[in-house]
Amino acid sequence: MLFRSTRGAFLDMTFEEAVFEGLAPDGGLLVPHFVPDVTTKYKEWKDLSFDALAYEIAKLYVGDEIPENDLRELMRRSYSAAHWTDKEVVPTKKIGDTYIMEIFHGPTFAFKDVALQALGNLFEYFLKRSGQRITVVGATSGDTGSAAIYGLRNKKGVECFILFPEGRVSPIQQLQMTSVLDNNVHCVAVQGTFDDCQDIVKALFRDLKFKKTYSLGAVNSINFARIMFQITYYFYTYFKFFPNCDGEMSFSVPTGNFGDVLAGYYAKRMGLPVKHLVVATNSNDILARFFKDGNYDKYPVLQTFSPSMDIGISSNFERYLFYLFGEDSKKLAAMMTQFNETGRLACSPEQLDVARKDFLSACCSEQDTIEYIARFHKEYGYILDPHTACGVAAVDQCRSQMAPESAKHKIIVLGTAHPAKFSAAVAKAIGSPPELPKGLADMQGAEVRFQVLPAKVQVIQELIERTVPDATGARNVYGAKHYGFLLTVAAASFAVGLAFSKK
Repeated sequence: MLFRSTRGAFLDMTFEEAVFEGLAPDGGLLVPHFVPDVTTKYKEWKDLSFDALAYEIAKLYVGDEIPENDLRELMRRSYSAAHWTDKEVVPTKKIGDTYIMEIFHGPTFAFKDVALQALGNLFEYFLKRSGQRITVVGATSGDTGSAAIYGLRNKKGVECFILFPEGRVSPIQQLQMTSVLDNNVHCVAVQGTFDDCQDIVKALFRDLKFKKTYSLGAVNSINFARIMFQITYYFYTYFKFFPNCDGEMSFSVPTGNFGDVLAGYYAKRMGLPVKHLVVATNSNDILARFFKDGNYDKYPVLQTFSPSMDIGISSNFERYLFYLFGEDSKKLAAMMTQFNETGRLACSPEQLDVARKDFLSACCSEQDTIEYIARFHKEYGYILDPHTACGVAAVDQCRSQMAPESAKHKIIVLGTAHPAKFSAAVAKAIGSPPELPKGLADMQGAEVRFQVLPAKVQVIQELIERTVPDATGARNVYGAKHYGFLLTVAAASFAVGLAFSKK
């Protein structure tokens, strides 16, 4: 399989090149030359374990670039019991009349572990084979950061820099990132929003000389491998409900950057019998607004109870627009240039009709988020995290537009994170914070390390320049004095976060 940029300037990249390239040099995102059609094949996968199914799907995009036995072993390592607290990896539970696919049983209790455990192993495999190094730079609104860090910590040949918006992730999310003290992990609290963090990352990738000098790599969902690995759980869940492959399934997906729901879109294009894909947003509703009126307009980012969706520009949406615009790279490039200049983009009425056939959408208010958490706890004793609450609310809002549930049609809400990661929202809804799972409880009071820096590309660039080891492996960024300062700042920041979460 070869890959190309959505904006057309770069064609025919191998899978390995696509994995390391992240953002294409022309600013576009990488997509496969074609989407594999498994309509006549997917039924053969119905009895496979999660790791075996992940292998079958990855093989379609990897081709012969990784030998079969090596790829199988990579998937076994990524989804072994050592990393997952549920033997199913992604079990689905029926709560009342609602089915919730729990994708949060990995090491950081968020759905992004599914892709990032595998991506970390993939990076390590390619780097070992080539003898090269990589500098991973990622932006996070909360969960990507910790999942990336846990997937890359102590990996040979990898330096990992994670940018998160200061004061805009939950205390638990921040602790998960900053308590990892491996020498190759570097966390930065950026004085701005997630969009500022994401803009910095994209700017670094657009600086082609810097990108080449430091071998930049991406862990955000701009990296197609992230999307590829997430396709697996759509097929896996379908097989659990329809072992005879004789039904249809709809999915409601809480999303901010459009990556998780895009994986569902690829699954549908590949041939999985998907009836509806529901785009569930919080008050940062750029995606819901697009599917309502065809206008993709940037608004200021609001801080909500579901911080992982506090995103003003959905990076992965460009991949969908590529298909919506008939794979016309020239047209898409012009429209993205216009969007970068004006913060506005619009599609035609005909294109909007197509988009509405591909996706339904709904926006969940802050009040509704809290009410859904409270109701599910009261009626079923089940605690939704605030992002999953948005997914449940979206189903109710869109139900009149959806085919009714039946023996041959099931509606699944993607449960994207453990509720303990968002104790402030849960406590507001049910009167007390949820119990911490062991993995989160064990890190309370842990030593932390991070820096607080302004939202400036040059500042982050200079940090990378002085941090990445030289040819001898020497490091000079963190001296004893520096550590002391960082720990003081970290302790004060975390104390503020805990105080906030208790209000």
